[in-house]
Amino acid sequence: MKTVKLANGIDMPVLGLGVFKVEEGAELVSAVKKAIQLGYRSIDTAAIYGNETSTAQGIRESGVPRSELFITSKVWNADLGYEETLAAFDETLRKMELDYLDLYLIHWPVEGKYIDAWRALEKLHKDGRIRAIGVSNFQIHHLETLKKHATIMPVINQIELHPQLTQKDLIAYCAENNIRVEAWSPLMQGGLFDNPTLQKIAINHDKTVAQVILRWDLQNDIIVIPKSTKAHRIAENMAIFDFELTPEELTKIDALNQNLRVGPDPDNIDF
Repeated sequence: MKTVKLANGIDMPVLGLGVFKVEEGAELVSAVKKAIQLGYRSIDTAAIYGNETSTAQGIRESGVPRSELFITSKVWNADLGYEETLAAFDETLRKMELDYLDLYLIHWPVEGKYIDAWRALEKLHKDGRIRAIGVSNFQIHHLETLKKHATIMPVINQIELHPQLTQKDLIAYCAENNIRVEAWSPLMQGGLFDNPTLQKIAINHDKTVAQVILRWDLQNDIIVIPKSTKAHRIAENMAIFDFELTPEELTKIDALNQNLRVGPDPDNIDF
């Protein structure tokens, strides 16, 4: 699996498996196990998904050593705060039966709470319990506020990103500040599969629309974590390293942007 180097020097796979909206149980265990056996090395979960236990079971049953894997989880809004975040992290490690995480993220930028939570992440990082720390759904102004208080800057900003929400200004800001961008919902929850522009590009390369979108991400230096529980889809999402989109095709995909979100607006969250 191809990797990129984060600002703190550790390597992160460019492609991972997301497990959002997959319930605890055998289906999730099987999906995680299958993904790792197919060559995935990055698994992304979160406390609010309520599936850290099954995710971890799939990891253990894969037979691949923990040291070869890159495991991410996130602290939920209700647990933001210094002591609260430390306790939430302990609970995540307990559920996953792990000694450390590779990446831990603040899930949403809840005003008045994420600065104290970030101090907790910095402590956990300095204590060697997290290899890298980052944020999710942070806009430029959130990152600017964080910068005023942080002693360690985030190495990742995980955001909703797909061809109809390209977030070019935020991506440029992150690049200038050595923050890698990771896309959640890169396939817009399947909402782009009927798009004529993407379908035509897919035919040109004898690939699926999903593979074209994920390739577009990679060629824009975006880390991706597509979600699937079906073995053939998990394998298909990995088959994106044997072709390349042309500059013209990349431009056509960029032009699909409508600033359209399928998830919440980070500036207007009430949860």
